[in-house]
Parts: sequence; C-alpha cells; structure tokens
Amino acid sequence: MDTATLRAFLFVAKTQSFSKAAQQLHITQPAVSKRVAALEAELNTRLFDRIGKKISLTQAGTALLPRAQHILDEMADSRRALTNLSGNISGLLSIGTSHHIGLHRLPQILRAFHTAHPEVELDLRFMDSEAVCATVAKGELELGIVTLPLEPVKNLVMTPIWDDPLGVIVAPHHPLAKSQRVRPESLARYPAVLPGHGTYTREILERAFAPLGIRIPGRMSTNYLETIKMLVTIGLGWSVLPLTMVSGSKLHVLKLQGVNLQRILGTVHHRARTLSNAAQALVELLLKEKQ
Repeated sequence: MDTATLRAFLFVAKTQSFSKAAQQLHITQPAVSKRVAALEAELNTRLFDRIGKKISLTQAGTALLPRAQHILDEMADSRRALTNLSGNISGLLSIGTSHHIGLHRLPQILRAFHTAHPEVELDLRFMDSEAVCATVAKGELELGIVTLPLEPVKNLVMTPIWDDPLGVIVAPHHPLAKSQRVRPESLARYPAVLPGHGTYTREILERAFAPLGIRIPGRMSTNYLETIKMLVTIGLGWSVLPLTMVSGSKLHVLKLQGVNLQRILGTVHHRARTLSNAAQALVELLLKEKQ
C-alpha cells in the first residue's frame, strides 16, 4: 500500500467517478483504475461497486475511507513538520476566504506577503465563511480567513484579527432614514434583504433580535454582501452590512435602540495540523494588522 493508491481511492470515493478523479489527480483514467485495482488486490476485497456508470463504496470501502484520509493527513503533517525545520518559507499554501474579506481586507496583505515570500504558491479559494470552516475542519484547506463562528468549533483554532462592526442600513429615501433613533421592532414593519439562513452574519442578527421577540420579514436573501448593498441602494429593503462597506456611500445607517451588532474576522486552522512556515508567516502578518 502506498500514498498514490490511497490518493486514487480517496479521489474516486469523493467524486464517485474515475474520470473526475483522474482530472483532479492530473493522471489518466486507466492509471486511476490500475491504482484502485492494485489496492483492492492488496486488501483482497472490493472497495467500489460499479453498476453501469454509477460508482459507490462497498462496506469495506466505507470502512477504509476515514483511515485512508487519516494516513494521508498524518503523512502530510509530517512533511510540513520536517520542512519547517529548514526555516524556508515556500511551497503551496491553500487558503479559503469569503468574497467580502478577499475584496476588502486582503489585497494589501497578500501583496505584502507575496513581495516578502515570492516562493510561496498561493491557492486562494473563495467561498462562504461557513464552508471555509467546514473545509479546514476536514483538512482540505490549511488556513481560513473568515467571519469567525459565534461558538467554538471542534478541531478548529480561531484567531481574532479584526473587529467588524455591523450596521442596519437603508436607502436615503427609506421611511426610516430620517429617524434620529429607531426602535428595533419598527424594522418588522418593513421588508429586509439579508444574508442567508445559516450564515454567521444572519445568526448575529437573529441572536440580537430573538430576546426582543422580533420576527425579521425577509423579502429575499443572498450571501454576497455586495449584492445586498446594491439591493438596499435601489430600495428593496433594509439590511445588515459591515460599516466599512457603508462608509462613503449614500446609504443611511440607522441608530437602533439597545442593539449592538458586531462580528469578528480572523483565521482558522485545524487544531491537530502543523502549520507550514508559509501559513505561520501569513498569520503573523495578519496579527500585525491587529496591532
């Protein structure tokens, strides 16, 4: 049993396709089939059921899957630990981040990081913060730069970097725009355009309003804050956005009585994973931003 056969097995299991696994591994489909067949022969058991074009794990394959992932994770962690001894800052650094953070917080930092460490190859993936945290927890990304979860997450180390205060915003012509102070329950009379259910930002809003017994009348939802900003600007409803996005715009920030909305942005990494020198260097650069 070697890492090549285990990787082939894992990619076929995840994609449920020999051809897709071959594409992701950058080898031919016959090579993937050969590796899986070799693993099945070595273990003397079938790992996949192949019915027509459908591929599914057998009971033996299901039992092997987490063990194979653990073996490869341990080997990757060992390589990082040994590489770190050299002190070199190089190699591949896989990062997940949200569109908002990528657009508004990271450009100057990534420029400085690339200038200081040109031998690091950045694999930057944009996705919702919740998806980043889940992917880092699975060991598929080394580092996440995200809106931090409101509660601790098993296996994740969370490092706060930025305070990110939120504001309830409306268009200048909204009926509430001219109010000096707004009672939170007044918002219930107007439609809202909000981040989707299950997002950390939506959860912050719901936690703030729940004790007040306020039901949020959502007209529509989207996870892209730039889209929310546009929809509020044209008058489709009120919303919650980071104040950094509102500064310099024509949008009006409401002064809510007794409600303080804030989220924290920062990094996440797997608790059991040894960070590469590249990841440590980027975290240190981000922490300097905090000072």
